Amino acid sequence: MADEGWQEIGKITDYFSKVGAVAIELTGGALKVGDTVKFKGHTTNFEQVITSIQIDNNSVQEASIGDSVGIKIDERVRKHDLVYKRR
Repeated sequence: MADEGWQEIGKITDYFSKVGAVAIELTGGALKVGDTVKFKGHTTNFEQVITSIQIDNNSVQEASIGDSVGIKIDERVRKHDLVYKRR
């Protein structure tokens, strides 16, 4: 479970280690450039500020529930890790 002050917004559906990016299915909240997110899983637990978002290889400033997005990340994650956004 996430710490208080965090809202679950989605989960990792794919991880691309060569480019340091992930695919996230947004199921519980919107995401925009500048948001602070937390990645949490069995061996994953770190925070990061979102600097770019892509949908279908197009850069966007924000994404909504139901979107599948790609973002660059600083650390390794695993498929099915959860993604939280600071409230």
